[in-house]
Amino acid sequence: MTEHRTRALAALAEQTIELPSWAFGNSGTRFKVFGQPGVARDPFEKLEDAAQVHRYTGAAPRVSLHIPWDLVDDYGKLAAHAADLGVSIGAINSNLFQDDEYKLGSLTSADPAIRRRAVEHHAQCIEVMRQTGSTDLKIWLPDGTNYPGQDDLRARQDRLADSLQQVYAMLDPQHRILLEYKFFEPYFYAMDIPDWGTSLVHCLALGEQATVVLDTGHHAPGTNIEFIVMQLLRVGRLGAFDFNSRNYADDDLIVGSADPFQLFRIMNEIVAQDAHRPESGVNFMLDQCHNIEPKIPGQIRSVMNVQEATAKALLVDRAALREAQLAGDVLGAHGVLMDAYSTDVRPLLAELRASKGLAPDPYAAYARSGHQERIARERVGGQQAGWGA
Repeated sequence: MTEHRTRALAALAEQTIELPSWAFGNSGTRFKVFGQPGVARDPFEKLEDAAQVHRYTGAAPRVSLHIPWDLVDDYGKLAAHAADLGVSIGAINSNLFQDDEYKLGSLTSADPAIRRRAVEHHAQCIEVMRQTGSTDLKIWLPDGTNYPGQDDLRARQDRLADSLQQVYAMLDPQHRILLEYKFFEPYFYAMDIPDWGTSLVHCLALGEQATVVLDTGHHAPGTNIEFIVMQLLRVGRLGAFDFNSRNYADDDLIVGSADPFQLFRIMNEIVAQDAHRPESGVNFMLDQCHNIEPKIPGQIRSVMNVQEATAKALLVDRAALREAQLAGDVLGAHGVLMDAYSTDVRPLLAELRASKGLAPDPYAAYARSGHQERIARERVGGQQAGWGA
């Protein structure tokens, strides 16, 4: 166990988790967005809040941006502001779900002018990448249909393939496309990228700079997500995670809150293939909107949950597991996993944080700092840009 702990500490010290800018603004469900005192009012303040999460966890050095929610006049200035805060700009997320023109499709629209507009939006996002040093363009396609016969399903796939090829051709050599999928919503008969297989098919057609992003909330109930993780790693096309948790559908709850064992199983497949290491190229990102819980503490808790699941996966006795598997020892193999899952890894993570000069409990340390009360006093007025504005 001592050897496992040493290896786990070394691996955990390298782990980083990317934060979403939209988690720090007033955002939430389609029904009601509950405003909170002290919430970030612009992209610069979002970065300041994200930097607080990194300050207390030591594991969140990047922030994803969303265009147009995070539009600014000078992205060089925004990137410099991030650097001054000790963080950097991560993935750039495009938006194809808020404009009236996209009601019947964006990249898949039957109207060439609308498709051209959607492609040009991604050109704008790529330019933001160049100005901020980002290397990942994340595309979630909301396109789909509500009724059988509404549109030609194959024609929509052909139009999507052509649109994606135009976007792909704009990439610089260091850039990647992270192509997301979603089982349903906002359309309910057929989504144009409903699953990992469809995303993978398009990525394989595009080339090596296109990879799949897996959102843990974007699957049918009962889906074995860790199997998908394994398969995408097996073919070298898992580019990123959007971590969250859900009870019924895409609820965007705090990762690991509803089913921490599922998060452990996912991280077990990641660790089994060494995909937790930075050189694997897999970007671990949060995708959550905190509607009733405070923003900065919600993100701190999320990072801690991912760290705990990763730590448990790193403590799995791989040699014992393999021996039991080869021997056909069903319960013995399962027991090896359960032993790791049942381990209290909080002391291990406290040791890791102490080695970085951090408080053993980031959540409690932030609560004691008085920062939440300070921003509630100082950030008065203004309107959060983007969702819920």
